[in-house]
Amino acid sequence: MEPRSYAVVPTGLHAMALSYTYSSGNVVTPGSSPVQNLDVTNSVFNIGYVQTFTLFDKLARVAVSLPFGFLNGTGTFQGIDTAGSRTGFYDGRIKFGVNLFGSPPLAPLDFQKFQEHTVFGASIVISVPVGQYYPSKLINLGSNRWGFKPELGLSHREGRLFYEIYSGIWMYTKNTNYFKSYIQQQNTLFSFQAHVDYTFKHGKYLALNGGYADGGETSLNGREQNDEEQNWRLGATFSSPIFNSHQSIKVMVNTGIATKAGQNYTALTVVYQYSWY
Repeated sequence: MEPRSYAVVPTGLHAMALSYTYSSGNVVTPGSSPVQNLDVTNSVFNIGYVQTFTLFDKLARVAVSLPFGFLNGTGTFQGIDTAGSRTGFYDGRIKFGVNLFGSPPLAPLDFQKFQEHTVFGASIVISVPVGQYYPSKLINLGSNRWGFKPELGLSHREGRLFYEIYSGIWMYTKNTNYFKSYIQQQNTLFSFQAHVDYTFKHGKYLALNGGYADGGETSLNGREQNDEEQNWRLGATFSSPIFNSHQSIKVMVNTGIATKAGQNYTALTVVYQYSWY
């Protein structure tokens, strides 16, 4: 859950981000799954880059990220207690977005005079299957498939408050080399986010974040796995400049409040960002 995804920023902005995320929790699996009682801890380091530019007289941005993680877990496999770990890259992501309304492309000096009101934008996220993947393992860091998430976002400002809603749909290609040479397919997964942000002086803000996911049932060789998601998450974000206007730090925490299937975890993320024009 990421607030300010469609915020108005100047064109010609470049930003590098380094982040660390620690998460801990369990994975809710259907009763038919050979893996049960799966508890995991995960430490992920991520490097990302963002650039803004003008596209058809609109504010646009592109972002790329590549995470590297350390995953440890315990559970039962076909009734036998087991434990394991993975170390390597997760799948990378590329995000391209355009603010279609309420966000003209602005040079840094013009941006300082601009008052944001209502912004409407669109984006697409591409999940690139570069993560570590072993066909002989049920639990992997990579997914061995592509993912695509088109999304629409709306932001409205009232004084120091920002109200934001995003809605998107994840679509996935087949994993043709799943565990023991199965073909894994996943239905589309609907996602929804809502954020309420309060802006303080000097570029600081605090946000309350909520998210919902529905769908995404998988099948193996055409057999449905009864693992459709209907999951709710809640979190908070605080961001503040440090040292100077080019550097900032952001702290995010989120947790599952209702999980039907998939990951039910609590996560803490710390992000350091350096930006320039």
